[in-house]
Amino acid sequence: MTLRFEKSAAAPTRLSGLLVAALLLTSCDSTPRERQEVARESVRELDTITRTAAQKLARVGKATARYDAANRLRRARPLDPRQQLAMEAKLMGPYNGQINALTPQDLPAAYGQLVRETRAQRATWTDRDWDYARAVYQRLNDQVKQIRMDMPARDEVRVRARQAEFVALQAGHTAQGINAATK
Repeated sequence: MTLRFEKSAAAPTRLSGLLVAALLLTSCDSTPRERQEVARESVRELDTITRTAAQKLARVGKATARYDAANRLRRARPLDPRQQLAMEAKLMGPYNGQINALTPQDLPAAYGQLVRETRAQRATWTDRDWDYARAVYQRLNDQVKQIRMDMPARDEVRVRARQAEFVALQAGHTAQGINAATK
């Protein structure tokens, strides 16, 4: 009696198939040698799956570490003040140059402007562009810290929602970078 297992892309499906086959064989009219051979084949299959997964994990881990090191190196370089002003002008529109003067009433709209422009421009941004955008975002956050106690709760909730969206857009860019680095 010879059993053949189809190779599939999903290791959990393959593993469950192996276990089901082993359980079925123990309850049928097979000899101990046949069951022993099926068990050996199952173990070899599991070893192959484990080895392949370990190799992929090691490759992805190394690529992610290289990506992270490159990001740290890039972020260690200071930002150019002229490019910071240019990025602020792109992102903040009517609030350009006024971040430190924003009032509690202005902040939700200013964050909305930042997120709208980030969404519109992010497809063309490099990692360095994201550094400049993050600097503008940080300046807005610093202003929120200064006047937060004067903000109505409904405005603070809107600001927090915009902050979460900006962070999510940035995380999406980072995930794309890691994905590209690990291919």
